[in-house]
Amino acid sequence: MSDGMARARQAMLELVLQYVKDPRVIEVMAAVPREAFVLPEWRDRAYEDSPLPIGHGQTISQPLMVAMMLEAAAPGGAERVLEVGAGSGYTLALLRRLAGRVYGVERIPELAARAVENLRACGISDVTVETAGPALGMPRHAPYDLIVVSAAAPNVPQPLLDQLVPAGRLVMPVGSRMHQELVRVRRSGAGWQSRFLGPCRFVPLIEREPRRSE
Repeated sequence: MSDGMARARQAMLELVLQYVKDPRVIEVMAAVPREAFVLPEWRDRAYEDSPLPIGHGQTISQPLMVAMMLEAAAPGGAERVLEVGAGSGYTLALLRRLAGRVYGVERIPELAARAVENLRACGISDVTVETAGPALGMPRHAPYDLIVVSAAAPNVPQPLLDQLVPAGRLVMPVGSRMHQELVRVRRSGAGWQSRFLGPCRFVPLIEREPRRSE
């Protein structure tokens, strides 16, 4: 890592420390090289607190948003975690250091394949990454203790809640393209409790369309 990139990473961590207090989140943000998950032409800007293009009209989320989401999710060391909207694999790499079994689903096949390559380049080979099928999420590996959704939807999708264990929780941005809030949903008895954690900005969640018969 160049001196300039090292200084940029330190600046990123100092910014995150102003808003995130969980020391585990700070530790993994310092340990995982964000430059490994961006396109080569953007690597000199990898530690800017801004989303960066990763191809196919998608972006890697800004570091502060990722850190805030991880703090809200509070993954435990032995938990089964699913990320919806895996992108280039950055958040999966962070989750792998915080949780037990980690899964990722991505609707764009090229990005799903790149996420696997990026993770392996960082020495991570035990995260399951799949291309999205007709069903939202990854039902065949459910249930999960925690689901993190790295894309925004107008409401929390019921199919994702259905993939949680009875005491599970979900963290995702909810709202329109221009106005979103980070939400944490927990099961409470027979219902759900939602807590709004502040404004955020993510790309929209788009469900994969099922194939039409000819």
